[in-house]
Amino acid sequence: MVTVACSSVAFTGRKRVLLYSDSQISSLSDQSYQEFMTKAKLSTNKQITSAVQEVGYKMTTALEKYLTSIGETHYLQGLKWDFQVVESEEVNAFCLPNGKIVFYEGIMKFTNTPDYIAVVMGHEIAHAVAQHGNERMSQQNLMSMAGSVLGSVAGRKSDTTQALFEIAFGLGGQFGVILPYSRKHEYEADRIGLIIMAIAGYDVDKAPIFWQAMTANSGASMPEFLSTHPSDENRIKKLIEAIPDAKAYIGK
Repeated sequence: MVTVACSSVAFTGRKRVLLYSDSQISSLSDQSYQEFMTKAKLSTNKQITSAVQEVGYKMTTALEKYLTSIGETHYLQGLKWDFQVVESEEVNAFCLPNGKIVFYEGIMKFTNTPDYIAVVMGHEIAHAVAQHGNERMSQQNLMSMAGSVLGSVAGRKSDTTQALFEIAFGLGGQFGVILPYSRKHEYEADRIGLIIMAIAGYDVDKAPIFWQAMTANSGASMPEFLSTHPSDENRIKKLIEAIPDAKAYIGK
């Protein structure tokens, strides 16, 4: 039996359904992290690693202090912050749902100051605080459950079945859920990431500049509706729109 819990996202208040406990997510994340790190090679560049870790710890410390001050530490449950840099020319960074954040050396050519590191770091921290990994897994589970139930009732839709269908499929099928939710998570992580930057004292105006630099060096972009990430043009537009709200958190 699956327990369906409705909760809200930190800072945005968006409602969503989560099916997994913090301990389940933490266990799965720990396993994935260990598997990744056995194959990856840590960067030997101490300057880069130190810069990433300094920004990471500064941002998470400020975030934890802020959430504690407003009585919302539940958003931190299951998070075990760790920041590493691995040897790879790939322009990438990721955060596992339990707060393990990895930068690839390739992205460092775009993050040559603490503010630019903070743009990427804030985005990755935001994914963890917003529990996007749990939400994505829950969504896929609900899609599977809804498909099974719909098949078993042979076209008869109870209230529960209808609710599961709407939660799982949204506008219907792959393009209604999997890709749009991924875009939604990316936009939301950008927005929350700006807020975390502001709380930690970093320059949020650097965020669109960072993405403009990425765009200039990435060549032709994949059309948005076929991508699991927002197109650069839309991302920059939404970042600029979110900056005034983020600046309201400066000094908090």
